[in-house]
Amino acid sequence: MKSKKLSISERDFKPLVNEIDALLPQTQCGQCSYSGCLPYARAISENKAEINRCPPGGIKTLLALAKLLEKNPEPFITEMHTQLNPPMIASIRESECIGCTKCIQACPVDAILGAAKQLHLVLTEECTGCGLCLPPCPVDCIDMSSINQSNYNPQQARQRYYAKKQRFELKQDQTNLSNNILPLNEQATYIKAAVKRAKEKKQRLQINLETK
Repeated sequence: MKSKKLSISERDFKPLVNEIDALLPQTQCGQCSYSGCLPYARAISENKAEINRCPPGGIKTLLALAKLLEKNPEPFITEMHTQLNPPMIASIRESECIGCTKCIQACPVDAILGAAKQLHLVLTEECTGCGLCLPPCPVDCIDMSSINQSNYNPQQARQRYYAKKQRFELKQDQTNLSNNILPLNEQATYIKAAVKRAKEKKQRLQINLETK
């Protein structure tokens, strides 16, 4: 028996957000004015954002969102055509790279390898072409080149994005914990010194009593 198709109003909120998110290109580029694809998906599901704010997804994503949400895409198609850009990929001019790691920190999907004071390298099969690595580069050694079609896998890009986010949050927690431990250590040192002074004072009093 064929299952009945649920209308948007009958769907569960969280699954709808996930369905919308699955249709987005997972570049995490912020061109939609949201911090990532999932926040944009959430805004769409809450009717706080329209379906035409994803230039990287282009017409394909626009039509897919319109179909899912039972919306008419026609009013948005002309405008979307004016926003379209070819798929892009980043590359680093290694001879000019100073190993500052700023591009590594900026890349939302962890598509850049390297370490401090070492050359950095873009993983071409992981780069989404978001361009977020360009602004922080202090020596302007990153180029964006157009390609025929994107190399990256959206699902893997999503996984890499959340894996990096989780690592960042863990690092922040560890930093906060270290900052909290320091005062505790100082407090323990103070208490230890205070106890020592109290014992010494008690011993002096005892000696004074015995000599009287």
